[in-house]
Amino acid sequence: MNNKLTKVGRKFAFSQILFTLFIVLISTLITYLIWGVTHAKSTFAGGIIVIIPNMFFALKAFRYAGAQSSKKVVDSFFSGVKFKMAIMAILLALTFKFVAVLPIPFFMMFSGALWLPLVTPYLFKHQ
Repeated sequence: MNNKLTKVGRKFAFSQILFTLFIVLISTLITYLIWGVTHAKSTFAGGIIVIIPNMFFALKAFRYAGAQSSKKVVDSFFSGVKFKMAIMAILLALTFKFVAVLPIPFFMMFSGALWLPLVTPYLFKHQ
């Protein structure tokens, strides 16, 4: 079901994701200019590992809306969260296995990107 309520939710979720992507790219650029490519690669990896699962969550969670679809809304949110956590765990495992990241810049950006969706509702007007 694709109604007006789902479009509003998806639009807001994707504006949060784009803002997070912007912050990750700016932080990566600043990190590159100050500390170099290895730190910047770690910063970028930490942010992207949060952004990719959030995109899948937004697509899955905002599939249904409205009082008549309340069970579907709850189910889609729970399945979206499970899917997001699984993707994030896989991306973390693959990154630690195949990419040489520095822990401080990686986890600083990772935790910052996880924190940003809590702040963005105050920055963007939700309609």
